[in-house]
Amino acid sequence: MPHILADSLTIEFPLYHMAARSLKKRILSRSPLRLREDESHRVVVSALRDLNFRIDRGERVALVGHNGAGKTTLLRTLAGVYEPVGGRLEVAGLIGSLIDPSAGMDQESTGRENIVLRGLYRGLSEAESEAMAEEVGAFSGLGEFLDVPVRTYSAGMQVRLSFAMATMIEPEVLLMDEWFLAGDAAFMEKAREKLARLVGSADILVLATHDMAVVREWCTRAIRLEAGRVVADGPVEEVLEEA
Repeated sequence: MPHILADSLTIEFPLYHMAARSLKKRILSRSPLRLREDESHRVVVSALRDLNFRIDRGERVALVGHNGAGKTTLLRTLAGVYEPVGGRLEVAGLIGSLIDPSAGMDQESTGRENIVLRGLYRGLSEAESEAMAEEVGAFSGLGEFLDVPVRTYSAGMQVRLSFAMATMIEPEVLLMDEWFLAGDAAFMEKAREKLARLVGSADILVLATHDMAVVREWCTRAIRLEAGRVVADGPVEEVLEEA
């Protein structure tokens, strides 16, 4: 059954070029909460620290907190982008991620080629992948740009392509960052309708956003992060009122 379990989950990133003892000492003294020296005497950023939570089927969870609190880092960890350095993470179910528009995208390949490759990776046949490319192309409205390299796309075009690709296959665990709100008004109206259906069909939703209207509309539970730690976890209104 789809679920997410974090048990003392910890994510750290090393800071290189900090070998000088005086520089290291000065940096550590200025930020004792997020920076520390590890066993290899490297300065590391404690991006997520000792997170404990469980998300079960049917839950719609918002990750809230200020910029730098760890929301996107947690999403990327759930998606398998980052490997925990401590604790345990268990994610069961087919994952769909709307996190980074350029993630997994070959910038030198065309939009169509990227779609077909994504379909083949998901286990679709070549014919099914080609059909998906046509569907993605129609939904994204990219027209002739579907057959030019992705590196020539504007930021908005990459968002439209990524959104259309990500929403073609319905996941059991849907991970979303707030970049999906980017785009022109006409596309976003269409995208929101599709997104609402995707959210409704997913077994689990984890959403990171600053938009409290979206949190109240789509989510039943909120987890507030501060400095990489969970400081509140409960019903949406209770957590938002504590802010």
